[in-house]
Amino acid sequence: MKTILFTGFPGFIGMRLLPRILELTPGTRVACLVQEKFMNQARSAAAALEAAHAHARGRIELVAGDITRPGLGIEAAPAAELRRSLWQAYHLAAAYDLAVSRELGQRVNVEGTRHLLELVASAPGFDRLQYVSTAYVSGTARGVFRETDLDVGQGFKNHYEETKFLAEVEVQRSQVPATVYRPGVVVGDSRSGETAKFDGPYLVLRMMDRLPSPGVFFRIGGGSGTVNIVPVDFVVDALTALAATRDSRGRTYHLCDPQPHSPAELVAMFARATGRRFVFLPVPLRLARACLAPPPVQRYLGLPPQALDYFDDPVRHDTAQASRDLGALGIACPRLAGYLPRLIDFYRAHKDDVRRTAMV
Repeated sequence: MKTILFTGFPGFIGMRLLPRILELTPGTRVACLVQEKFMNQARSAAAALEAAHAHARGRIELVAGDITRPGLGIEAAPAAELRRSLWQAYHLAAAYDLAVSRELGQRVNVEGTRHLLELVASAPGFDRLQYVSTAYVSGTARGVFRETDLDVGQGFKNHYEETKFLAEVEVQRSQVPATVYRPGVVVGDSRSGETAKFDGPYLVLRMMDRLPSPGVFFRIGGGSGTVNIVPVDFVVDALTALAATRDSRGRTYHLCDPQPHSPAELVAMFARATGRRFVFLPVPLRLARACLAPPPVQRYLGLPPQALDYFDDPVRHDTAQASRDLGALGIACPRLAGYLPRLIDFYRAHKDDVRRTAMV
């Protein structure tokens, strides 16, 4: 039986992606690499998936390991067995945190990717790596950032962007057959609103909750940028469909909204959808940083300083290749206005019992 190595289980995207992979690849098993500290959570998640999806039963194996260790921290005997049957790998595991330290980002995102590449390169029957990056490897690039772009001389707004960029460079240099997926800012399911973590745009909702209404809300920066928001079900649909095609081999896809909104538009949409009333006060990014820098202000409003840069980020992620290939498969990114009410309903119902931090 062919084996698919899977990292990032039982994470937000991984939980939704795994049953789809098993459905589309009959005759395979999936070996999920799991840190020991998350093993009990992974066992419960795997049992829930097998109970909900008959095609997954008996095909999920949990392998103790750690991407930050050479050989992925897998013991010698199971590692040898894995190499013999390894066919594909889905690499989702990463430190998804704008405030990640450079040391941790380097260890998890860069060295972790390097260790995975070394293992799959040693497997004689290995076919392809399905690698999940981020659209924000664009860093401080300006204007249109294409799917064929990677190193365009850009800087980076934080260590998350920098280390995900360096990890993708490792994939590119390795010559391992791969397809690279760069999602935008991933939010909850467009049909149910369900999410596993309230970060990114949800921080704006939290901030609006904490401010008086009617009141004043900052409109940060020059207004020339965009924030590319995509629902998790689109990312999963797109990734599974593209991974199943041979033509996607060697390509990079921006799993992004082809018509993203500006930060000003997003804030206005969020205010209308939540029934909050604000006067929007234009504020330069530097002044906004100073106003929101004191730790008590950050704790109260819940907005980390690293997030402010995305209110004034004049880059547009081109989706020409993704739109063409996904269009042929009947898949398109839904418009935010159509599913925003469901995101907000889920947020209101669960804002006190969904985590705000990454699993690392």
